[in-house]
Amino acid sequence: MKLLFTFSIILFVLIFSQINSAQDNSTNVPGYYSIDESLSDSLLSIIKSVGLDSSYNVGEDGIKGISFAVIDLNSNPAKIGGVNYNEFIYPASVYKMYVAASILKQISEGKFSLYDNFIVKSPNVVDMSKQLENDPRPLLKDGDTVTINYLLDLMITRSDNSAANCLIDKATRPEINKMIDGFGWKGSEVTRKFLSRKYEDPGYDTVRGTETCALHAADFMYKIYKNELVNPWVSMEMKSLLGRQLDVSKLSAGLPHNVMYYHKTGWWSFYTNDVGIVDDGTVKYVISLFTPLTESAVSAQMKIISARVYELMKNRLKSE
Repeated sequence: MKLLFTFSIILFVLIFSQINSAQDNSTNVPGYYSIDESLSDSLLSIIKSVGLDSSYNVGEDGIKGISFAVIDLNSNPAKIGGVNYNEFIYPASVYKMYVAASILKQISEGKFSLYDNFIVKSPNVVDMSKQLENDPRPLLKDGDTVTINYLLDLMITRSDNSAANCLIDKATRPEINKMIDGFGWKGSEVTRKFLSRKYEDPGYDTVRGTETCALHAADFMYKIYKNELVNPWVSMEMKSLLGRQLDVSKLSAGLPHNVMYYHKTGWWSFYTNDVGIVDDGTVKYVISLFTPLTESAVSAQMKIISARVYELMKNRLKSE
């Protein structure tokens, strides 16, 4: 019993110390970034100031902490900092951006067109209500015929789950994951559609759930900013989609009104996430935040984090 108690204490200390230290697991950071410890220290201070420097019990997923990364786009080479940005976590709807990128990649390769028709079929139709009620577009129904372009817009701007299921079928998971692995985002492969396991395709009904980390998601956005996500056309199409995001809560809520934010959000059960490119014409950075907390529990903190990171990046630019 004494041995078990001692082991439990050691495990807790290890988890807690990981959350409360600036990012030091730098081995997976691509070489085109400069790791900025000062930036990481500043970001850790922001996280501590809003009380997110903890670990959380998320049921069957175990103990999770936040995964947070910021890339300074005004520096050359780009500087990266964060808190536990290699920690994998359930991304919720954020991983729809990986699906969109694969669809656009295959379109750029001539496999199909933005304006090809797609027939929506069950069991992909899962949304019983809109993710965002102010969107006038109707819910997809079994038998609807729509274009690939329409599905892409629904999936990203309204975070429509039915559209995502259709596009995962169109892109195919092997092709999505070939792209993901090609960029070095090992562990961020798309494994599931947005539906119950009992309706999954054979072979995908028992796989692990999809995960990603702040580093991979931030790198995705960095490649869009640089027009290097597959090619310039794919990058610019992604930027156009992300710029029309209808969810203006979470990190968006902390940004000034003159800022353009190209982003994808995600929320489900314990998880609330947001990742994107912030650009006011002068201050430019990527922010990627994944949290193991419900939207109601963390929305206020996300707004504060966003506002403080914006001020931090603006002050960094002034000091250079």
